[in-house]
Amino acid sequence: MKTLQAEMQTVLLPKANSLRMENRKLKNSELTRKTVDQFKQAKKTPIIVVLDNIRSLNNIGSVFRSSDAFLIEKIYLCGITATPPHKDIQKTALGATETVAWEHIEDTLTLVTKLQKEGVMVCAIEQAENSVLLNQFKPKSDEKYAVIFGNEVKGVQQAVVSASDTVIEIPQLGAKHSLNIAVSTGIVLWDLFSKLK
Repeated sequence: MKTLQAEMQTVLLPKANSLRMENRKLKNSELTRKTVDQFKQAKKTPIIVVLDNIRSLNNIGSVFRSSDAFLIEKIYLCGITATPPHKDIQKTALGATETVAWEHIEDTLTLVTKLQKEGVMVCAIEQAENSVLLNQFKPKSDEKYAVIFGNEVKGVQQAVVSASDTVIEIPQLGAKHSLNIAVSTGIVLWDLFSKLK
């Protein structure tokens, strides 16, 4: 009399052995990664990320990593937003603080004015009156954009939202209407990147 285990092996083994390896996952060595120098020399996506008083160092590191993925031009770390090097930023950035250009600016509103004078279209990512839904926002390929992400509790400062050229809102259909700042950044950067390419 066959045991249950022996019976299952009879049924499962032929199927397991007949599986072909389709869609094999790539090894890290097979990825076409840029070196730090290659990244710095590469043509950048015309997007600047502005972090307005972000508290979480892990969120900051995640933003660096997403910015690296989409060849973002620069990150501005404003107000209380911590700066590299810091072990908690490095933990999630995985070296992206070495590739993506960054600068600390004390006052976000001052930065907004400076960027606008340089011809950059400043977009606050926020839920606000007269916002444009992200899926309906149509970036122009000949324009540079700065996207501002706000504090985990209070969001983008009202004065900064008011001074921005436009407000972009990520459509949300659930009960919370709240996304982590690192998640918001990934969504917005991917959307703009795909529309600009």
